[in-house]
Amino acid sequence: MFSAFFDTCVLFKPYLRDTILSIAEAGLYRPLWSTGVLEELERNLLERGVTGPQVRHLRNQLGVVFPGAEVTGYTDLIDAMTNDPKDRHVLAAAIRGGAEVLVTENLKDFPASSMQRYDIEAVHPDVFLLDQLDLAPRTVHKALRTQVSRYRHSPRSVGELLDILTNDSHACREFAAACRRDTMWRS
Repeated sequence: MFSAFFDTCVLFKPYLRDTILSIAEAGLYRPLWSTGVLEELERNLLERGVTGPQVRHLRNQLGVVFPGAEVTGYTDLIDAMTNDPKDRHVLAAAIRGGAEVLVTENLKDFPASSMQRYDIEAVHPDVFLLDQLDLAPRTVHKALRTQVSRYRHSPRSVGELLDILTNDSHACREFAAACRRDTMWRS
């Protein structure tokens, strides 16, 4: 099973986070993040008005559902990274965790020249989700149905979830369009 490292910007958006982690729960890949990413996520969520108890609950759930996903012991690699200085901790953790892909919306912060020697590719969440759909469409569709079944309020259907993932803040238009073309998700 391959490993994918997630940058804070991906984990910050609740429906995108839920989609990515629902697919991981289905066993398609092993998700990774770092202590630094989780600390940044916590700061950003608190700034957006999420309460401390809600943030602690999220971090706890991430650890319970995905034990071993939190990469530690990467700080010694940070200074050797050549990508954007503010995101060197992200690449260092991805390398230490053995990730094959680094999923981020900030692709400009991870130029290929900084990634090639470590055999890691930076990909946008839309591309990552499309790859998962191509690899295992039935599993992805089942994960999406499971995801929406957990919500008490909207979105209550996969179609409503895909509408959310299509909007500007989530920007997973290609993934949503591919799911809509496939009638499997409607069953």
